[in-house]
Amino acid sequence: MKNMEVFKVSVSQQVLDDLKSRLQNTRWPGEAEGSGWHFGTSEAYLKELVQYWLTSYDWRKQEAELNKYPQYIADVNGVKVHFQYIKGKGKNAKPLILTHGWPDSYYRFHKIIPLLTEGEQGFDLVIPSIPGFGFSGKVAMTSEAVADLWKELMTENLGYDKFYAAGGDVGMGVTKALASKYPDVVSGVHFTDVGYPMGQEDPATMSEAEKQFAQFVQQWWYSEGAYAMVHATKPQSLAYGLNDSPTGLAAWILSFGSAGASPEILEAAFGGRDALLTNIMIYWTTQTIATSMRMYKADAIAQWGGAQPLQKSKVPAGVALYPREAQFPKEWAERFVNVVSFRKMSEGGHFAALEVPDSFATELRSFFYSID
Repeated sequence: MKNMEVFKVSVSQQVLDDLKSRLQNTRWPGEAEGSGWHFGTSEAYLKELVQYWLTSYDWRKQEAELNKYPQYIADVNGVKVHFQYIKGKGKNAKPLILTHGWPDSYYRFHKIIPLLTEGEQGFDLVIPSIPGFGFSGKVAMTSEAVADLWKELMTENLGYDKFYAAGGDVGMGVTKALASKYPDVVSGVHFTDVGYPMGQEDPATMSEAEKQFAQFVQQWWYSEGAYAMVHATKPQSLAYGLNDSPTGLAAWILSFGSAGASPEILEAAFGGRDALLTNIMIYWTTQTIATSMRMYKADAIAQWGGAQPLQKSKVPAGVALYPREAQFPKEWAERFVNVVSFRKMSEGGHFAALEVPDSFATELRSFFYSID
């Protein structure tokens, strides 16, 4: 291992005291009578969550949990990359890098760490914070640029000749780029989503199932996709409010989370109320909501600037489709990756590693140990 130093999460009491003051002094906007979640995040629910945040949530306890596993800061091509690195206990553990998305963080995977590092079919887990997120450097990069960093981190900083990769949401784009650009060192990849129709596809090349999927995505985009359009066009305008108000930050993150889960199961979809708040706290304490949203802009600029699309890779790919994800057909996935395993899961959603960690860990182990 080289160009690395040990890291511990340590938030000053001053930051926590300031947070408490801001939460206590929230200026509530009011909501339309009976609006519930139809206009965005429910104020009634958010008031309850903020009260819990103030009186019951224990950051120091969560901070100790975050420090339970080894963490490092690496200099990767001049970029500060924070990551957890947990060696598997088996003799032939496979190196596996897991990439989170938005609005979650590296914390997405904390429940599956013990599940994937135990036993003979285990993994050396590398769980980084994408630059611009959490404890990594505050720089927004394209998904392809992050993939370049991950390749350097795994092969140069950590010294692996070959490795495996998995990711969802933003992490899907990074993982897809890894497979496309570095098939000589990436032995297998796994996804929980593979991208969405953007209206530029030729309908004549699409199956009936793909056309139905495209229609669903278009409807979803109009009802739930505002966050992505704002991030890709005016992220800085939004960042001032979210970086200044923890209640506002929570509302924006919850607004996205509720798109994939009914309000009744929202907390469970994030892995529980404490897990939900810990994820929000990582954004708040590091002040990275601005740079995390700016990644959408970086990817949009690359796409609008005429960047060549990634070539489909021959790297073996596994896909697990959870019931509360957009239900894309297998042939849609096959457009982008070399699908050798396509499984429809029985429960879970966008944050499967938090919500259904046992089945998610079983799926990863089963797939990666089946392709050798």
